[in-house]
Amino acid sequence: AMDLAYVCEWEKRPKSNHCPSVPLVCAWSCRNLIAFTTDLKNEEEKDLTHMVHIIDTEHPWDVYSVNSGHAEVITCLEWDQSGSRLLSADADGHIKCWSMTDHLANSWENTVGSMVEGDPVVALSWLHNGVKLALHVEKSGASNFGEKFSRVKFSPSLTLFGGKPMEGWIAVTISGLVTVSLLKPNGQVLTSTESLCRLRCRVALADVAFTGGGNIVVATSDGSSTSPVQFYKVCVSVVNEKCKIDTEILPSLFMRCTTDPARKDKYPAITHLKFLARDMSEQVLLCASNQNSSIVECWSLRKEGLPVNNIFQQISPVVGDKQPMILKWRILSATNDLDRVSAVALPKLPISLTNTDLKVANDTKFFPGLGLALAFHDGSVHIVHRLSLQMMAVFYGSSSQRPVDEQAIKRQRTAGPLVHFKAMQLSWTSLALAGIDSHGKLSMLRISPSMGHVLDMNMSLRHLLFLLEYCMVTGYDWWDILLHVQPNMVQNLVEKLHEEYMRQNAALQQVLSTRIVAMKASLCKLSSSTIARVCDYHAKLFLIAISCTLKSLLRPHVLNTPDKSPGDRLTEICSKITDIDIDKVMINLKTEEFVLEMNTLQSLQQLIQWVGDFVLYLLASLPNQGSPVRPGHSFLRDGASLGMFRELMVVIRIWGLLKPSCLPVYTATSDTQDSMSLLFRLLTKLWLCCREENHITEPDDTLIDECCLLPSQLLIPNIDWLPINDGIISKLQNKQLVRLQFGKAPGLVGHAVSSQFDAFVRAPGQPKIDHLRRLHLGAYPTEECKSCTRCGCVTMLKSPNKVTAVKQWEQRWIKNCLCGGLWRRMPLSYS
Repeated sequence: AMDLAYVCEWEKRPKSNHCPSVPLVCAWSCRNLIAFTTDLKNEEEKDLTHMVHIIDTEHPWDVYSVNSGHAEVITCLEWDQSGSRLLSADADGHIKCWSMTDHLANSWENTVGSMVEGDPVVALSWLHNGVKLALHVEKSGASNFGEKFSRVKFSPSLTLFGGKPMEGWIAVTISGLVTVSLLKPNGQVLTSTESLCRLRCRVALADVAFTGGGNIVVATSDGSSTSPVQFYKVCVSVVNEKCKIDTEILPSLFMRCTTDPARKDKYPAITHLKFLARDMSEQVLLCASNQNSSIVECWSLRKEGLPVNNIFQQISPVVGDKQPMILKWRILSATNDLDRVSAVALPKLPISLTNTDLKVANDTKFFPGLGLALAFHDGSVHIVHRLSLQMMAVFYGSSSQRPVDEQAIKRQRTAGPLVHFKAMQLSWTSLALAGIDSHGKLSMLRISPSMGHVLDMNMSLRHLLFLLEYCMVTGYDWWDILLHVQPNMVQNLVEKLHEEYMRQNAALQQVLSTRIVAMKASLCKLSSSTIARVCDYHAKLFLIAISCTLKSLLRPHVLNTPDKSPGDRLTEICSKITDIDIDKVMINLKTEEFVLEMNTLQSLQQLIQWVGDFVLYLLASLPNQGSPVRPGHSFLRDGASLGMFRELMVVIRIWGLLKPSCLPVYTATSDTQDSMSLLFRLLTKLWLCCREENHITEPDDTLIDECCLLPSQLLIPNIDWLPINDGIISKLQNKQLVRLQFGKAPGLVGHAVSSQFDAFVRAPGQPKIDHLRRLHLGAYPTEECKSCTRCGCVTMLKSPNKVTAVKQWEQRWIKNCLCGGLWRRMPLSYS
């Protein structure tokens, strides 16, 4: 049910060394970035530097370490809902907000912050932005995404004019203060601090949750199990340009174990206090411990009718809904005595159970997002149901294999402290668990989608497919789902994903069109039989982006135009007119809509050249279409993509009349050869064979013969395919533990099938290329470059262009690669 995928540890150094901070904290973003803390001892070991480390789960060795500048130990780390900003808070009351520099995952800067001087922060959260998408597990077989994932009515914590959510954060300090900081659109920070209640008392533990009505709920404990766990409602508003905080006391609770005479003094301290989810303020998880053991309880806040004495009922009978109601905490479940809990990780999936009744919850217990993780001091990790606390899966670390005989137990007790997780986080789909242990080492655990239960292959595939669809709809990164995809599942998952996508309405298909292509590409990397299609999918992403950019440059000649844009009319005319002569297609278009400035046309030449080269490469490879190992193979039967190439060739032909130097350059054997006309004619014939997805016909012999002659008429270009990614995911499929070291790229043997790709990968001494600008960078680039964390695409960090049209192209991938992956800065001499 759970196994170790990889571990990553620090290089052992004698004097200066990373050691885990106390308390240790970590956080996992929806972009699959993990942030965690360590303390760096200096050589004299007099003082500590408090470090924040950020890693991408696909390249865990490529750690970005930053001196946080916090004077005291870091107590909290929190990602925002976009996964691009990080909050850190310390034991001196300082809170810092970190943002990506130039959208790079390995370059961060502290932009703004707030503080409550000298008051340690015990709980921290971003304000809720009002976006909540619920998963309906029981409807995972439905065809419509709208039934599987529904937008829940949820109010933001604070809104600006027009209902836009205001960004900011809330923190709770050890002395019972609540502080709220609001980020104004102009970059200023509004901060306000208020006491949670009139009688301030020590707060050892706290957590923050949000209600659908836009309020905030804070839970606090002074650390003693004999004291009540207090709850407060916090309302934030802006009055006269100032932040105003109002607080109200809610019903409190005493842990059940302290009211049980047999256990009254057994668990003196509350060690963990967590709401089950940030947007689930009605359910809370509590853990009380002693030196050796713990007990965990799950509580739920419910509305209950207040019983009315018979005397009052006779005077004023209760009619219908008028019965007085009261909010009351009720215990849902509790565990038996457990080993001492060292860390808790809660699921982030907003699963919508039709009923919080435990019977219903147990019916869907095979779904991963229903479990929470408990780590113990003996090194083991348990996944338990988040409502019933029943065991679902267990992982025994190397030190927690339970010995059978008593002698072994005695030896184990005297062997010294065991290695255990001091901080833990579940991924956003709950299929992976990251733990930082008492040596500062990062462990990545796979959690089976079946949660330890034997499920047939179809059910496991359905779970993975459902979560892939969820990531497609939300825009979250899906790396943790790929951990579970075996080579024999790839073909099935790609086909099913396509089927589900085709069932959606046209508008949603258009929104998700690039994301599904990126998803298919990442899946196809995991199987030797589909790896050649990875190049095709990345080329398709590039084609879609070029098509959108070039069409967006077209402008209607007169302002009072009909509904359709020039780009839409181009598509419509090219699909209607099936003529193989490019000039006859061109005559049907209003050429005045295609007029652009000369320097704009020239600046687009590299993109135009790629279109021309790719069409030539595809047509020349048509005679070899029996070999699916060749990149480009899937384009030969993809009517939609061939149609896009055909439209672009028409546009390029018109632009060539305005500025001949922007046309693609071909090396032809004859000076009189009209290369564009020839390629358009062959491309149209091929497109006619497969333009209807359900009626694909084989190309006739004359077309294949003409394509066979192409290499003797034109020089066939080498296409610069993307490099095989150097990430970890393809090395984890054999379920063998991979050992890594921070700061040191692994010398692992690559994917078993990468040898098939040797013809398409540039050798170290060959010239490099900017994959998105299609510019040659030379064998040893002098320009700083960035690469994608997912597909390995490389492009220059700074733009050499000043033309607006090219800047528009670059804006498409400024924050993310075309495949959706994040950028990371590369060393200058990348190989």
